[in-house]
Amino acid sequence: MAEAHQARMQTVVEEMVQSLERDHIRKMQGRMFQCSADCCDRPSDSMSQVHQCIERCHTPLAKAQGLVTSELEKFQDRLARCTMHCNDKAKDLFDSGAKEPAVRSLLERCVGSCVDDHINLIPSMTRRLKENLDSIQQ
Repeated sequence: MAEAHQARMQTVVEEMVQSLERDHIRKMQGRMFQCSADCCDRPSDSMSQVHQCIERCHTPLAKAQGLVTSELEKFQDRLARCTMHCNDKAKDLFDSGAKEPAVRSLLERCVGSCVDDHINLIPSMTRRLKENLDSIQQ
């Protein structure tokens, strides 16, 4: 992917991830640590019970992190498929005898279109992630 397109995509995705971390994940981390500390404040529990309690505290955050990672992987896979399609189109054009500037131009426009299309998907992906994060039981 051309550097400018890649930088633009990376900026948008980083802003989304930072927003999710700030508004959702960070709060879940706070609850996880508080819950874990509460587990340690139960003197009558055995060591095993305390460890099980702490594991239960970590479960929601682990689910949330897995959810975000999975969604980002799917997004990245879709973007990669789109850019591979562009590479195939460029190769076909080059193989048909087109000159390098025409091939580069086609590739640049096609990759730019992929990036634009995928940037337009970010708001709905963010909304879906926020809804799913809010639904995770604490």
